[in-house]
Amino acid sequence: MRELPTVHKGEAAGAAGAPPPPEPPTVSSRRLMVTLSVAGAVAGLAIVLVFGWADPRIQAHRARVLREAVREVLDAPDRYKTLYVTAGGLSATPPPGVDTLAAEKVFLGYDAAGQPIGYAITGSEPGFQDFILLIFGYDAVAGRVLGMKVLESKETPGLGDKIIKDEEFVAGFRDAAAPLVGVKAGRRTGDEHEVDIITGATISSRTVIGIINHRLETLEPLLAAHRARLAAGETLAAGKEEGP
Repeated sequence: MRELPTVHKGEAAGAAGAPPPPEPPTVSSRRLMVTLSVAGAVAGLAIVLVFGWADPRIQAHRARVLREAVREVLDAPDRYKTLYVTAGGLSATPPPGVDTLAAEKVFLGYDAAGQPIGYAITGSEPGFQDFILLIFGYDAVAGRVLGMKVLESKETPGLGDKIIKDEEFVAGFRDAAAPLVGVKAGRRTGDEHEVDIITGATISSRTVIGIINHRLETLEPLLAAHRARLAAGETLAAGKEEGP
């Protein structure tokens, strides 16, 4: 039989008389609150400083991308000017109390002779994954789309992002008559309103077509009124002008 270890009387007394383990140090709630407050203030200041440094650069980048896109969808105009969408129509000045960055805008392009060639219009609607933001050129006299470019999209890589990468799809909007009609690839009848839908990216490509149709449906009365004002003698001098 295995013997169990024996504890002698002196050993037991020594164990009983051992000092207790030290207690962990306590931190007062006041000190803890002060520490957390200071850490939060430092973190908040860092965020503000980073935002203050980055935001102007982000806005400048977006403005540069937009300028390039306006020229692309209007086929390299000589110049263009910014018009603001107001309750009274298209205006060279933004609505009172509205930040110019947030105000809804369209861009009117002119050729070298100073004649208007079309409007560049932005629009955004939900696609398959997230909102799709695009810009398109529009000849309001002929009722035709001049070109289309997607500015922002998070559609599925390899499928939905074909609305950006598929050159044939993008080119299909050039000179298409409004309102647009989406048709499956290979089934076009020759109708000037038809635009091919991308196989495998049906929702995304239909969204692009829908954005253009919906924006024109909303803005057409304002565009018609503005064309009448141009015919009556409104000049390029009005409004913010952008060069090449």
